[in-house]
Amino acid sequence: MAGDKLQDLIAYIASSLVDDPDAVEVNVVEEDRAVVLELTVAPDDLGKVIGKEGRTARAMRTLLAATSARLRKRAILDILE
Repeated sequence: MAGDKLQDLIAYIASSLVDDPDAVEVNVVEEDRAVVLELTVAPDDLGKVIGKEGRTARAMRTLLAATSARLRKRAILDILE
């Protein structure tokens, strides 16, 4: 399933960035035309996932868009606090 591959991708990237990889959670919400990935990390690691001026989050969304296009799906990344 496309959602599982995208979930694994985001979980791997986020776990590599944070100090507490056990707190990383990625929930998949399937909608009609898109897959929404909700990323939750420890409060102390939120800045590491977002990055300066949102650059890290933007890079993660770019990788997600490229991967989801290959799987013929539309994916949206939500970083939850």
